[in-house]
Amino acid sequence: MRKVVFAINISTDGYCSHMDMIAVEEMHDFFTRLLRNASLLLFGRITYQLMVPYWPDIAKNQSESGATHEFARVFDSLDKVVFSTTLKNVEGNNTRIVRGNVEEEVSTLKQQPGKDIFVDSLSIASQLSERGLIDEYHFVVHPVVAGKGPRLFDSVKLEERLLLDFIGLKTLQSGIVALHYKKHT
Repeated sequence: MRKVVFAINISTDGYCSHMDMIAVEEMHDFFTRLLRNASLLLFGRITYQLMVPYWPDIAKNQSESGATHEFARVFDSLDKVVFSTTLKNVEGNNTRIVRGNVEEEVSTLKQQPGKDIFVDSLSIASQLSERGLIDEYHFVVHPVVAGKGPRLFDSVKLEERLLLDFIGLKTLQSGIVALHYKKHT
């Protein structure tokens, strides 16, 4: 069965705004290595529209170099599912919209052959966490106090706490710390 993996950039005070994070080559290299284990990305509408067409354009135009370009290339190559009731269309032939139940769709996707399924959306991750459908978490903590922005579980309140088992950590030269956990068994 495929694993569902959630990876998120987060400030030291728990906010997840892309605007406050440190965009360095080693961070893009870290996320590229994670995405190489995936064959599918899950998005909500808001995060999808933040990421597309930005990263596919970088991949196509080769407007960045090194790890940033490689991240864009790997990102663009993956299949994508966007959960939305309002989005009319999506870009690329490897992207589709799902208007149905997130839990049912992800349960079905987990049973299909393929590499890991990556969640790239706070709202989708919150819903899947609440239902116990995320197998691994990567919290990439930046040395920034943001003071504002979205947080995990803003849209969904857990009924019970979620216990995680520590797998490991990686400290990047920039001071970013990537924490890796799996769902407690």
